[in-house]
Amino acid sequence: MAPGDYGTKAVPTYVAAEAETTPLPKITVPLAPPAPVNVRRGLGDLPMRVIYRIIAGTAAVVGVGTVATVVILGRTGSEAPRAAAPPVPSPLMATASPTPTPTPTPTPTPTVSAALAAALADSRLQPLPDSEKKLGRLPGKPAPRRGVLKDRRAGVSIPRFTKVWRPVKTKAFGTRQDLPIVKGSPVHGMVISLPLPVPEQDELRDTALLAARWTLKYQPKGTTLSWTAMDEVTIGKRDALVLGFNAHYKVKGKKRTSSAAVVVLDVPNKKPALVYAVIPDTQKKAWRDINSVVTGIKVS
Repeated sequence: MAPGDYGTKAVPTYVAAEAETTPLPKITVPLAPPAPVNVRRGLGDLPMRVIYRIIAGTAAVVGVGTVATVVILGRTGSEAPRAAAPPVPSPLMATASPTPTPTPTPTPTPTVSAALAAALADSRLQPLPDSEKKLGRLPGKPAPRRGVLKDRRAGVSIPRFTKVWRPVKTKAFGTRQDLPIVKGSPVHGMVISLPLPVPEQDELRDTALLAARWTLKYQPKGTTLSWTAMDEVTIGKRDALVLGFNAHYKVKGKKRTSSAAVVVLDVPNKKPALVYAVIPDTQKKAWRDINSVVTGIKVS
């Protein structure tokens, strides 16, 4: 066999002749029905084109989400910050807070005014009695009375005595009545009324103590006081206190005594009123008039 015989196959003559006159029949191979998709297949069982589509779809969703986030953040950054709403207190929060322990209130210590402290330290005055004592009936005969003397400044009225007593006009007091001056005696009988000339204290007894100390300016130098009565009374439905005392002094080396009393009376819409009566022992016959003054005071 010659070398050229390996490269060409011989074609049957009947086929060639048939090809020239009659077309070859079209043979159609039926396709097999698609196999059912197993949803339980793993990712490795899917075709590559399906995997590529899944990856592309996921990337698109992620891109859209990123753009939306950037837009929202951009809008939020451009707006002015809003103040946060204050927290609403809850009933549980109120009940959960511990109950504060009340601090005990210290008992206030009573204070003594400077005027009262000075009176308590004054050696010319005895300490006030611990209990009350009424003013006793003093010796002598009461003087006749005719009407009253009104003290508009003090808001009280006192009995007006006649005969030996005489009224005296003065700017220092609201009312004043005097007994005649006794020769050789530095003092004489006197009854006066006026608004309280000393600081008012919390207790009437302390106010009366200051009033009695104030009367020392009308007594001889070196006079000391001893108490004869301290009685809380009611005059015209107003509180009052009667403080009776004896004033002790010397005249030319001889001991002398005056009987006296102060009445401190609470009056409406005014400072307390003071009524003071004093009669020396040289006019002892008129001592009973002190009782008449104390019992005859009225709120005017």
